[in-house]
Amino acid sequence: MRELFDEMAGQSEVNPMEAARRSARAVQRKRFYANAGIGESGGGFTVTLDGKPVRTPSGRTVIVPVRSLAETIAAEWNAQGEFIEPLTMPVTRFANSVVQGVTDNAAAVTDDVAKYFESDLLFYRAGHPEGLVAREASHWDPILFWAKDALGAHFILAEGVIHVRQPEPAVTAARAALPSDAWAIAALHVITTLTGSALLALALFHGMIDPDQAWAAAHVDEDWNAEKWGVDEEVAARKAAKLVDFNAVTAVLKALGRK
Repeated sequence: MRELFDEMAGQSEVNPMEAARRSARAVQRKRFYANAGIGESGGGFTVTLDGKPVRTPSGRTVIVPVRSLAETIAAEWNAQGEFIEPLTMPVTRFANSVVQGVTDNAAAVTDDVAKYFESDLLFYRAGHPEGLVAREASHWDPILFWAKDALGAHFILAEGVIHVRQPEPAVTAARAALPSDAWAIAALHVITTLTGSALLALALFHGMIDPDQAWAAAHVDEDWNAEKWGVDEEVAARKAAKLVDFNAVTAVLKALGRK
């Protein structure tokens, strides 16, 4: 169902996070360094390969705000074998995306996240069967109640996939609760696109739910179908791949001091 919500929300004309991720995808190359280490620069921390700082494809030095993130990235580089496998380096890829696509475009990334408040996954509910209706409510209603009580964002629910226009005050209130720093909003952007819900990302950021709860809430319909009709191996493989990036960015939030 998330694909339908994505279609209703529309694709942004400028998506700095996705643009950076695309430019960071490179042809597989052989390992060209012996060891990865950590340095300090510009008030932050760098990752070095044989003493030279890691740079993005556009040539920017990757500077991360906390040492633990630099340690994680260095560990990803050190874990590489004969060939560098970018898919096994989710925090490295995320850091490249932030430095290359978000630090100078945080407002555009915030805009992209905020669009989901107009057609969030949590707004569109199944009408039947009763078990699925109840499961959606148990996972999603507490987050909507939290948004209303804690943020002053009162959203409208709908049955099915017919778009419902959300009150502007609710969208504005939810947007105001988004973080302003580049690393945090980049993490929320990834969580939002992976789950189809900016509200799940926001609730996770503010500590209302934990990562396991957010991931389960994002896949209520999918998990229900798997229980009733069996696991689709292709769907399961995509979900597993997304979980790698999800775990990486939630680890980033934790390192930044977020819950």
